[in-house]
Order: sequence, then structure tokens, then C-alpha cells
Amino acid sequence: MEKLETIVFYAMDRAIRSYRQYAQQQLKKNDFAITIDQWLVIKCLIENPDVTQVELSERVFKDNASVTRILGLLVKAKFVKRRVSKSDRRRFELTVTELGHQTIQAVDQLVIRNRAYALDGIDPQEIAIAHKVMLAITDNCSR
Repeated sequence: MEKLETIVFYAMDRAIRSYRQYAQQQLKKNDFAITIDQWLVIKCLIENPDVTQVELSERVFKDNASVTRILGLLVKAKFVKRRVSKSDRRRFELTVTELGHQTIQAVDQLVIRNRAYALDGIDPQEIAIAHKVMLAITDNCSR
């Protein structure tokens, strides 16, 4: 039986969890009142302003209940506005506020530093290969 440490998916999950933990610590250390998941949701809303909540859930790899909770916190923190759609009362229109935009702009600088720290000493060609492999795995599992 193979050991966990030899399984590539275990190593990938461990690397992702380590990075997320590090990134969250850096957000807190730099006094940002936002979580990695909240950053991800706001970033996705900025890049896809007409996204539905279901599409948003798919894009950020979270279940709908988690996204609903995150959006509630973002609305409370005044990073996002949520209002009932005029064309479909069952749907919400989500808008990133000026505070949300400012926060993402400031956090983006930290995200760049976090990524550089995590990738320090890794050859850019190896990063490109790893990226290609991750895309291939995603493609294989999406068929």
C-alpha cells in the first residue's frame, strides 16, 4: 500500500492548504479585514459583474450555501451590495462597492508578494509544467 506522502494529489492538497494558511496569515498580519475566500468572491465579482450566484459558486469552487454566507458577510462589511433583480425577483444583483474595489486593489499587492514567496526558488519552466499538469488533471476529471 502506498504512503500518503508519495501520492501526488496528497502533495497538491498539502501545498494548496499550506499556501492558503500562509496567505491568510499575511492578510491578518497586514490588518486586512478579509479572508481568502472573501477575496476570491470579490475578485470573481469584479471580473464577472453579471455572474449569477450559482455561477459564482462554480467559479470559486464553493457550494451555494457557503457563497451565500460569504456574500452575507461581504454585504455586512460593505464590500458588496446585493439587491433583488428587477427582471427576476428570484435572483440577486451583486455589485462590488468602492470600498470593495479599494480593498481588492490593496490586497492584490499582498497577493503578488505571497505568490512570489511561495514560488521562490522554483524554476519558471517547472511552474509552467506544473500549471499545464494541473489543467490536464482538471480536464481529465471534467469529462
